[in-house]
Amino acid sequence: MAAAGAGKFQFAIDRGGTFTDVFARCPGGKVRVLKLLSEDPLNYSDAPTEGIRRILEEECGVLFPKDQPLDTSRIEWIRMGTTVATNALLQRRGERLALLITKGFRDLLHIGNQARPHIFDLAISMPELLYEAVVEVEERVVLHREGCQLFDSVQPTTGLTGEFLVVQRPVDLDALRGKLKGLLARGICSLAVVLLHSYMWPDHERLVGDLAQELGFQQVSLSSEVMPMVRAVPRGYTACADAYLTPCIRRYLNSFQAGFAHQLQGVPVMFMRSDGGLSPMETFSGSRAILSGPAGGVVGYATTTFRQADGQPVIGFDMGGTSTDVSRYAGEYEHVFEALTAGISIQAPQLDINTVAAGGGSRLFFRSGLFVVGPESAGAHPGPACYRKGGPLTVTDANLCLGRLLPSYFPRIFGPSEDLPLSREAAVQAFEELTASVNAFLGASSPLSVEEVAMGFIRVANEAMCRPIRALTQARGHDTSRHVLACFGGAGGQHACAIARALGMSKVFIHKHSGILSAYGLALADVVHEAQEPCSLAYGPEAYAQLDRRVAALEAECVQALEAQGFARSQISTEAFLHLRYERTDCALMCSTKGYPATPESCRTGDFRAAFAARYLQEFGFTIPSRAILVDDVRIRGTAGSVLGQEQPVADSKQPAHREMVSRCYFEGGYLDTCVYLLEDLTWGHSIPGPSIIIDKNSTILVEPACTASITRLGDICIAVGSGMERPVGPQIDPIQLSIFSHRFMSIAEQMGRVLQRTAISTNIKERLDFSCALFGPNGGLVSNAPHIPVHLGAMQETVQFQIRNLGSDLHEGDVLLSNHPCAGGSHLPDLTVITPVFWPGQPRPVFFVASRGHHADIGGITPGSMPPHSRSLQEEGAVFISFKLVKDGVFQEEAVTEALMAPAHTRGSSGTRNLHDNLSDLRAQVAANQKGIQLVNELIGQYGLEVVQAYMAHIQANAEVAVQGMLRDFAARQGEPGCPLLVEAEDFMDDGSPIRLKVTVDPQEGNAVFDFTGSGHEVYGNCNAPRAITLSALIYCLRCMVGQEIPLNQGCLAPVRVIIPKGSILDPSLDAAVVGGNVLTSQRVVDVIFRAFEACAASQGCMNNVTFGNERVGYYETVAGGAGAGPHWHGRSGVHTHMTNTRITDPEILEKRYPVVLNCFELAPGTGGAGHFRGGDGVRRELQFREAMVLSVLSERRAFRPYGLRGGESGSPGLNLLVRQDGRTINLGGKTSVEVSPGDIFLLQTPGGGGFGPPTMPSASPKGQGTSPGGWPFVERGSLYDYRLAQEMA
Repeated sequence: MAAAGAGKFQFAIDRGGTFTDVFARCPGGKVRVLKLLSEDPLNYSDAPTEGIRRILEEECGVLFPKDQPLDTSRIEWIRMGTTVATNALLQRRGERLALLITKGFRDLLHIGNQARPHIFDLAISMPELLYEAVVEVEERVVLHREGCQLFDSVQPTTGLTGEFLVVQRPVDLDALRGKLKGLLARGICSLAVVLLHSYMWPDHERLVGDLAQELGFQQVSLSSEVMPMVRAVPRGYTACADAYLTPCIRRYLNSFQAGFAHQLQGVPVMFMRSDGGLSPMETFSGSRAILSGPAGGVVGYATTTFRQADGQPVIGFDMGGTSTDVSRYAGEYEHVFEALTAGISIQAPQLDINTVAAGGGSRLFFRSGLFVVGPESAGAHPGPACYRKGGPLTVTDANLCLGRLLPSYFPRIFGPSEDLPLSREAAVQAFEELTASVNAFLGASSPLSVEEVAMGFIRVANEAMCRPIRALTQARGHDTSRHVLACFGGAGGQHACAIARALGMSKVFIHKHSGILSAYGLALADVVHEAQEPCSLAYGPEAYAQLDRRVAALEAECVQALEAQGFARSQISTEAFLHLRYERTDCALMCSTKGYPATPESCRTGDFRAAFAARYLQEFGFTIPSRAILVDDVRIRGTAGSVLGQEQPVADSKQPAHREMVSRCYFEGGYLDTCVYLLEDLTWGHSIPGPSIIIDKNSTILVEPACTASITRLGDICIAVGSGMERPVGPQIDPIQLSIFSHRFMSIAEQMGRVLQRTAISTNIKERLDFSCALFGPNGGLVSNAPHIPVHLGAMQETVQFQIRNLGSDLHEGDVLLSNHPCAGGSHLPDLTVITPVFWPGQPRPVFFVASRGHHADIGGITPGSMPPHSRSLQEEGAVFISFKLVKDGVFQEEAVTEALMAPAHTRGSSGTRNLHDNLSDLRAQVAANQKGIQLVNELIGQYGLEVVQAYMAHIQANAEVAVQGMLRDFAARQGEPGCPLLVEAEDFMDDGSPIRLKVTVDPQEGNAVFDFTGSGHEVYGNCNAPRAITLSALIYCLRCMVGQEIPLNQGCLAPVRVIIPKGSILDPSLDAAVVGGNVLTSQRVVDVIFRAFEACAASQGCMNNVTFGNERVGYYETVAGGAGAGPHWHGRSGVHTHMTNTRITDPEILEKRYPVVLNCFELAPGTGGAGHFRGGDGVRRELQFREAMVLSVLSERRAFRPYGLRGGESGSPGLNLLVRQDGRTINLGGKTSVEVSPGDIFLLQTPGGGGFGPPTMPSASPKGQGTSPGGWPFVERGSLYDYRLAQEMA
């Protein structure tokens, strides 16, 4: 590394939540590192300032008093990463904030995408919103649409994207002025301004911003400036985060500057942004600061490991106290442009850092026979058991118990007085107690030892961390085993070898500054300035000149900004990106032309078409050459290179490595002698065979048996990972192996889903992720299912078991089955299930089955979309498959399946499929997903043997059975007489009066129950009939919700339950009965009845509010949120999807951009939730105005019978569907109808509220729900993997 300029110091500082790390480069090249507590008010007011003071004092030999500003004459620059913004967001300690939003949308950010984050959480705990007040702004801009006569009196104008728009209502500043003064009078000085379509027409926001600043608001964040991208909801969240956090950052920066002479004038101070680039202190803002700390670590390993690994792709593995961050680098930083953090969707460039719940402080549990690690964390206080403060057992305790951490090498900062060493005794004592519980549960003749239990938790934690790494690589078509594992963070060194081995990696790289790599990365980072603007062009020759002009203008802006910071033009480089997507898709990719130079048929910047096609092929496995490519955004990233040079090599080793001591460490084979080395004593050429421990000042590195650590030329550690000793596994149940198999089985289903999503072509599967993949045993019993779409939960098991019964011996290797008929376990016809048997040599019958169920947008029938509101028979709903061989003897039966998909055209009034190409492509994708499942099952059998894998399949199913039995016993104990069977019953009604009746008899001794639906209504002449599989899905969903903890979702959930459903009823109709409404409506009523019997919660809205509109040119389908039911300790959430659905709703700006409608309002309907000690959630009011003649179809329930309250709580309000004609007439459409609408007509939808719980006259109590999460957010999962899983559960 080059010497510091003019004999000055360079400081790179990572201010974390617990520790602050300082990397300093002194004059002459000496490097100093320092770690100190981020909060220590008795000794200093600011940790970064104190770190700088100590190093200056020690290196210069000059006293710098703490109570005086630091002299800056010796400082060349300061670079920082900070968690100030992150912590303020997690703990909700930001600035008091008001939201200014277009009138009619005051609750838009409360509703968000209307999906709940955890589908089995009845309380629907969600982080609180950032704003405390909302002001509606009188203004409205709509997009101009050719042929629309609603706004023909207003002259269209051109927006930033080049699209035409109409200012329907100018902003009323006079009306706004008084409202803003009222906010100031309340002490609110920060505003977020979010007006619809401001990304392309920012004028209204600028007018509002000017008025606010004139009145004296200290922070005004305009969404059009914070992130000018289409979609009002994430842009609104981002603006709120900016207004909420920027004042916190500003206050911190002011206090930081105050610690230095002359407020740091003349000293460049840079802060790390979430995108991995540095920005000047003056422009550092809240929305770009969320990943300020972790981003430094990514830059650190990307600029060190990748170079030394000769370009081999790298997985970053940063294991801290609360969680682990996982990321990937292969020559370019991997960014995401929208990510969820603490419930807030941030729409800004961010490094794709995936945070998972497995850190050193993750708590250890033994639940129903399973070893469970996290997500709960012990935190810094009280910390792990070994911290001597009465804390719980954690991963750190397990490592200490096994001898992998050595207390004598830790500072004496533990215990109540913070002057004692780590306590191995406390960890062992806690493990002894847990081991006794484990052995008591198992009742084994060969009890487990303390070490075996501790080792078991380590193995389970490792497997939990392997799953996201597999997903991060394989999801994008990369081979995990071809990566290097770059390990850093305080806890990662103890796990790196085991994780690399489990993933098939052969190399682990640990930088010599791994304990402070985030700080070191700051010293290596580049200064970045970005410019971005929205676009609405089709990528093609006619757009090239305009794109070139826009790129050039944004490049000039970036260069000018960096030159203003003192960089010469020669130090500055720019990279252009276009945000591209295929027409009629939502999957946009941010593409640069790196490696794709310009051609005569491309932009001057480069060949974006080729870059997009290559990237799309890499991520999704195919391209769509016939589709136009659309440009959503133009982005320029300007970079000024870091001033630091290369690291200096260390000296050669002259003598063998000095061994500090020999310790005893526990591995799979028992205790082994383990040599201990200090990293400071090791140099280039030293080779350290495992087992050994290398100790650095800030981390402990475990070199496992069959691994060898080498010191590189630059003084870093490179570990060659060997195969290690295989632990023999037999078919007898081992709770440790049970937990690992649980992860492996789930990983198979998850990876199947990733292949399906990558290779499917339709919007429904690729982007809405409306699919499920699952693994089944030889009897068709469910083993693992991912994702957890509620209505799919039990249904696929019925489908697989039907095929086994129906086909018998006519199942052969090379066959793939297709089914969707309700009699064969289908839910509704658009859900096509593809099933593949798994054969193993020497076995005559299938040893497993894999299946994927995907919602196809159209399979024929009487209406487009195959979701008719008025169908009377199954044939009207589309193509039907019972046991169709989609692949026979390895050959895809395209001609036969095409004929079947077109067969509905033979039914009067019906059509065959209207999108055959997508059907065939998605079916091939489902076959490919199943093939991936077969490959993974075969790998598992190859590793453990068929007998063992099938044995653990049964053990996992039995584990779920134990959890459900425990719940049933607890319920019987609470509600019944000791030792006596308990009978509970409930009833509710469909809007046509059809009853759903249930009697539940619980045996408290056995933990079994009978669910008897005898007395439910007859099959109906309509489509609200629910196939038997739907009732089973609803039952599994309810049981999982009431268990209240993570359990494997498989056949075992229903093992303690006998279900009686009368034939010919609405819950088990005849073969030809229409069922599309049963899937989306009756399923909700079944859930209501089950929860009523168990008194688990009041009724939620009990409806999905299915709305379809379209004509010969366009078609649109949505489901709409309502109110959630209250419960024993929570208020019902308002404006959210509940129970058997969790679909996201289209953003208002996207809706108006793509379809001929105007959304006049989308807000909560106050008072529609039932009153009670705990209130039911409110429904929503949604108003659509049509701009063309279309057909509107509505399929809804709870328009007659209200959602019930419980224990004295009042019922929620019913829903209402109104059509307001242009001539002023208002028509009640009822619950189910199709009607022609004309331009100017308005559809007004009010969805049902949730029921209340407890008498309204009782004193108000503090709820545990009501849309907020109790106890803060010590661990917050985030990253593209988390967003993907949420999206799957919101399909």
